[in-house]
Amino acid sequence: MAGVGGPVFDAERRKHMAAAFLEGGEHYHQVRPSYPRDSLDWLIAGSPHPIKDALDVGAGTGKYTQLLARHGWNLTAVDPSADMLTQLAAELPRTTTIVGTAEHLELPVNSMDLAVVAQAWHWCDPLAASTEIARVLRPGGTLGLIWNQLDVGIPWVHRLARIMHAGDVHKADFHPTIGKEFAAPHVHNTRWSQSLTPEAIMELAKSRSYYLKASDPIRAKVMANLQWYLLDHLGHSPDEELQLPYVAQTWRTHKL
Repeated sequence: MAGVGGPVFDAERRKHMAAAFLEGGEHYHQVRPSYPRDSLDWLIAGSPHPIKDALDVGAGTGKYTQLLARHGWNLTAVDPSADMLTQLAAELPRTTTIVGTAEHLELPVNSMDLAVVAQAWHWCDPLAASTEIARVLRPGGTLGLIWNQLDVGIPWVHRLARIMHAGDVHKADFHPTIGKEFAAPHVHNTRWSQSLTPEAIMELAKSRSYYLKASDPIRAKVMANLQWYLLDHLGHSPDEELQLPYVAQTWRTHKL
């Protein structure tokens, strides 16, 4: 199932940009948004079997793992960054953490009922990751692919996303690439908002791969543009609480 409408990376570029997240877990955890509970509620509502063991692939600091933890399942979190997983373990000590990737999971065959990949599928080789995740899922197991995206249907947010270089905002025809091991996916969108000050929005921009891999002059330009847009153009004060609108896009499929 070939995808369309998403960010385009060749393998070398994908690895280069993904390396931006190997460090900086504390800052990432502080500034990145959580996910709406509705995303996981919808995901598990379509599960054909009861869930006992759940896997978070590309778990980072545990933003989506926190939703999984509410259900009392046996949780395993996998991420390439030991630094990110340190943040996760501090808040979710009962979760098993493993340094690894979606393409190489050090887990037994048929050991999981649910696997989620939140804000990370675009950093994976989707066909290799599909094969490996299918290997560890039990028959009929559920795979969820989730993205938090700025709601660019709102004009001021659309311009903000461009200034921040939020490259993971999907086009209307987006469809993720998923391997033949899985059924055709279904999608569910959840609109929600995060309360942030302009200063916090600027910190959020610093957690994105474009900024992390940019040169110092480009970083300075991004910050100057954000300061102008939020404070001068839109007229907000630095500590004013704003509602930053998001769309959480959740794709659900099952192992064939």
